[in-house]
Amino acid sequence: QVQLVESGGGLVQAGGSLRLSCAASRSINSINLMGWYRQAPGKQRELVATITNGDSTNYVDSVKGRFTISRDNAKNTVYLQMNSLKPEDTAVYYCNAKQTTVYGVVLRNYWGQGTQVTVSS
Repeated sequence: QVQLVESGGGLVQAGGSLRLSCAASRSINSINLMGWYRQAPGKQRELVATITNGDSTNYVDSVKGRFTISRDNAKNTVYLQMNSLKPEDTAVYYCNAKQTTVYGVVLRNYWGQGTQVTVSS
């Protein structure tokens, strides 16, 4: 089992920055894929960014060039640096951890409780 705890959310004006952190309760060295998702009111949860344990990253088009995901295995923590924030980035942001097989089959899937990000115009 892995418990994930997000922090760093808050209220920021458009154009501002926030850094989200996701602290895991144990080592994430064996976690193949860490990611951030978000869910705005009335919308489905969507993938924002992922990072593999080889540090390969992937982003949804709407955040490319503005958000950066990173991981610090020594601290069991994943970060999401969010710059040039827009009102449409307003959502609850969730940390996710997936253990997969070498073929990509998900064996275990963990979620944090979420942290609210609100961007005012």
